[in-house]
Amino acid sequence: MWLVDIALRRPYTYLVMALLILLSTPFVLRSTPTDILPDIKIPVVSVVWNYTGMPPKDMRERIVSPYEKALTTTVNDIEHIESQSMNGIAVVKVFFHPNVNISTAISQITSISQFMLRTLPPGTVPPLIITYSASSVPVVQVGLSSPLMSEQQLNDVAINQVRTQLITIPGVAVPYPYGGKFRVVSVDLDTEALLAKGLSAADVVNAVNSQNLILPTGTIKLNELEHTVRLNGSPDSIEGLNQIPVKTINGSTTYLREVAHVRDGYQPQQNIVKKNGERGVLLTVMKSGPESTLTIVDNVKARVAEIMKGAPEGLKITTMFDQSIFVRAAIDSVVHEAIIASCLTAALILLFLGSWRSTCIIAVSIPLSILSSIIVLHALGETINLMTLGGLTLAIGILVDDATVTIENIERHLHLGKDLYNAIFDGASEIAVPALVSTLCICIVFLPMFFLTGVARYLFVPLAEAVVFAMLASYFLSRTLVPTMALMMMKHQAHQASGEPGFFKRIHVSFDKAFERMRASYLSALSALLERD
Repeated sequence: MWLVDIALRRPYTYLVMALLILLSTPFVLRSTPTDILPDIKIPVVSVVWNYTGMPPKDMRERIVSPYEKALTTTVNDIEHIESQSMNGIAVVKVFFHPNVNISTAISQITSISQFMLRTLPPGTVPPLIITYSASSVPVVQVGLSSPLMSEQQLNDVAINQVRTQLITIPGVAVPYPYGGKFRVVSVDLDTEALLAKGLSAADVVNAVNSQNLILPTGTIKLNELEHTVRLNGSPDSIEGLNQIPVKTINGSTTYLREVAHVRDGYQPQQNIVKKNGERGVLLTVMKSGPESTLTIVDNVKARVAEIMKGAPEGLKITTMFDQSIFVRAAIDSVVHEAIIASCLTAALILLFLGSWRSTCIIAVSIPLSILSSIIVLHALGETINLMTLGGLTLAIGILVDDATVTIENIERHLHLGKDLYNAIFDGASEIAVPALVSTLCICIVFLPMFFLTGVARYLFVPLAEAVVFAMLASYFLSRTLVPTMALMMMKHQAHQASGEPGFFKRIHVSFDKAFERMRASYLSALSALLERD
């Protein structure tokens, strides 16, 4: 075969190729994202509508239904739409086809959302548009607690300090926190006082809106200086809001403090977070994009350490959930099993062949095939995950066949009396076509996985690619690197029978005799049983 001929005539070329694969692997492993599962590229955009106090039925009929109709006429590549209406909140999930340009889709959704505001009930605010995929999962949770700070203060720190710094980490999405109390300036109405004064809640709202304004003013030049002009259109403190006049009737002015009370309060709390019995705030850090889970978690921990340097006194920030622990444990387990499988395979080859040189050749070709597959997977944009590692582990038992059959056939030709060069050339060339057919048959088994759709495609295609690339690399190395190493390492093996057998050879001979005795006994027993039938 021409591959074997080139390998024997230019052996150093393939040795350099093997070294290149070996040296480039650490750089590939460092730059390849590591995750628990492959990247599932099913893009989803969520549109969250808010209208405080509107019942679910009205949210569905007056906001969601018209909005869904508008989406189907202006947004491209929609796979399906799901919606959920609750009291004052409606969530519309728009699922897209995998090949969609998500930036264009978000632009289209934003445009139609702004347009629909004019047709929706008065007072509807612009929606919150969030994009994520099936791979956007929580990777770490950050808990905030403090014995010295109130829940409002914890919530302010979480939103304005911690969240704003965590969101700058590449590949991170941080939703609003759980727990805590959202700070608001509340106006508590005194209904009896309003009735006594002949006023309504609308009068209070109009007074606050008209007398709590921040208006652009401009500047004024006096001589050589330019001064900013400021109008006293908004109180400087909460107590100043209580002094706002509501209405003047017959020269008598009613102030806000007489019919209401303005205070520093919070929105009605809808969820509570406790840590060791103490109330706190929980931030969920989600993976968004192709970044590695391990990299994201490490960056979050480093950023939390930086935040703690300037945190308020008494604030405690801890990581309460860390998916990287599970990812590392799962990957370490797969790698550990792969190493055990490789060692057992090499031990059995040494036992059956009785030559440490032949075992070394086979033991080198197996990891090089796996590393070649990892390099190709990196070039295709795949990640290191349980599916790809599982495929490589599955391929270890198959990869040994190509190199083993090649070495065994070379030794057969050596025992026929041929010189080393011809024995290697004839032994490797004879099985080139059968080995190719065998390799292609194994690869064809994984071919149907490439026709899967949906989530199954993103899960099983990386596994199939890992096995196929490893098999093809194994076949190529068994036709090139294995003959090259055999030519360099088996120079004295052709005349080994005339000398004293080595340690491994003696073990092999003893094992081979015992194996032959066992096979003879099995054949005798089988023949006796067949004769009885």
